Amino acid sequence: MNPVFDALVGRLKRLPGLGYRSAERIALHLLTEDRSAALGLCGEIQEALESLRRCPVTGNMTDGDVCAIYANASRNKQVVAVVEHIPDLIAMERSGAFQGTYHVLHGRLSPIHGVGPDALNLENLEARIDRDSVEEVILALASDIESEATCHYIQEEVVGPRVVDVTRIGFGLPSSRGIDGADAATLRNALEGRRRVSDS
Repeated sequence: MNPVFDALVGRLKRLPGLGYRSAERIALHLLTEDRSAALGLCGEIQEALESLRRCPVTGNMTDGDVCAIYANASRNKQVVAVVEHIPDLIAMERSGAFQGTYHVLHGRLSPIHGVGPDALNLENLEARIDRDSVEEVILALASDIESEATCHYIQEEVVGPRVVDVTRIGFGLPSSRGIDGADAATLRNALEGRRRVSDS
């Protein structure tokens, strides 16, 4: 159609969940139907990029010293749900079933892709287990091989000999999908049905 338009569609198509047709429709809408909205969107993206960063404690997004969930005095800092990515955290929050805090790994162990422990947000997790006197670490990861390996590493190398309950959710979760692909009821059941890893 046009090299500039095609480049925009190509960029939009890289976003999760967007195929070519959806990307094309969004591009056409922004350029021909609502140019003011397109300019506003550009400004909001720029503002978010400039103000949001990773929480140094949890790995969640924040525009302050720590994320709002961790800063909330009503949240139980002694119970930490470890998730792979921020969308998993958002899905659990929407379920309304969890009142602890989170720890975002920003990935999972994957030797095939060169992702080792140093590439994940694990050092912060070990530090906060001690600092916040954490009593339970909930491993809220998918049930594929790489996620299982990540859970095993956290239990053995991060928690280690500390007197901390390490539990695992997974009841009712599809093995091929992550936390962010589950509905609220499934996540509530998965949290309520969590079990100690040693009992698996």
